[in-house]
Amino acid sequence: MFSFATLSTLLFAGAAIAAPSVPSVTVQAEDAEASAALAAQTAEKVAALRNAPTYIDRLKLLEDKDFVFDFKNPPTTDGVTRGAGGTTVNGIPTNFPAITGTGVSMTVGFLNPCAINSPHVHPRASEINFSINTTLQAGFLLENGDSFHLVDIPAGSAVAIPQGAIHFEMNPSCEAAMFVAGFNNEDPGVTSIAQRFFGLPPTVVGAALGGLGVVEVSELAYLIPDNVIQGVDECLARCGLEPTKQTTAEQQPRISANAYPEGALESATEALAAANTGVATAIIQQTAATATADAASSSAAPSATSTSAWKRNAYPQPTVFPAF
Repeated sequence: MFSFATLSTLLFAGAAIAAPSVPSVTVQAEDAEASAALAAQTAEKVAALRNAPTYIDRLKLLEDKDFVFDFKNPPTTDGVTRGAGGTTVNGIPTNFPAITGTGVSMTVGFLNPCAINSPHVHPRASEINFSINTTLQAGFLLENGDSFHLVDIPAGSAVAIPQGAIHFEMNPSCEAAMFVAGFNNEDPGVTSIAQRFFGLPPTVVGAALGGLGVVEVSELAYLIPDNVIQGVDECLARCGLEPTKQTTAEQQPRISANAYPEGALESATEALAAANTGVATAIIQQTAATATADAASSSAAPSATSTSAWKRNAYPQPTVFPAF
C-alpha cells in the first residue's frame, strides 16, 4: 500500500505546474443506459480484484491500459460532480479499478473564475491539494475548539487537509483554475455539509438554527446549489461576471424519518416563486439584517476582501448574500 508521503511525492512529480488553460470534461458514456452497463462491468472487475488471492493474481486481471485514467474524459458519470461553477472528477475504484487495493485515490477539479468547491468532509482520508495554474484559497475547520484556517495555494504549491475536516477550495481569480487532490484511501468518501445538514429531520434543523419553522427550513434547503458552486458577489463583480441560476438537485433523499410535514414543501415552493430571486425571502432578509447589525456593532469591521476577515471567520461589512 502506498504511504501518504509516497502519494505526495507522486502527486508533485506528475502534476504540471503551469497550465495555460483548463480543459473541459467530457464523459465517454454520458447516457444513463451506457453508463449503467459500464458501471456494472466495472463492479464485476473490482469484485474480482478484491477476491484475488495475491497481488500478482490481481495484476493478471488488468490490462496495461487499465492503469491509466483520463480525468478529462472519464468513462462514466460516476465520480463526476457538475455545477454552475465547474466540475470535479474522482478517480476511485468504481471508475478506475486499477487502484483497488492500493490505498490511494485522486480528484481533479476544474473551477471557473470565482468558483468554490463547496464545504465538505472526507470521512476516511486526509487530503493533499495541489494548485496547477493559479492561486487558490482553501479553508478548513477540524473540530470543536479549533480555529478557522485559511491559506493561499499559489500555483505549484499544495495544502494538507486533515481527515474529517470541513473544508473548501475557492478560485478567487478571474481565470479558470485546476487542482489535483490526492487521498490516502481509495474510497475517501465525500459528505457535502450543507445538503447533509439540511437532510436531517426539519424540526431538528430548525431547532439547531435557533427555532426556524419547517417551511423556512425546507425553503433554505432548496436554495443550496449543486457543487461546484458560483463564488461570492465580490469576486463575481470584480471579474465582471453575472450570477446565473444554479441547479439544486443534490438534495438528501427523504424518508419518513426526515420527511417534511404535509404542505411545508408546497409553502416553501410558493414563497420562493413569489420572491423571484430565490434569496429575497423574509427569513434570509431577517438573517442578513441581523448579520449586518452585528458587524456594524463591531469595533473593527473586517474588509470584505481581506484575508484577515476570512481568518477571523467574521461577517464583512456590509454583509452581502449571493443571489441565485
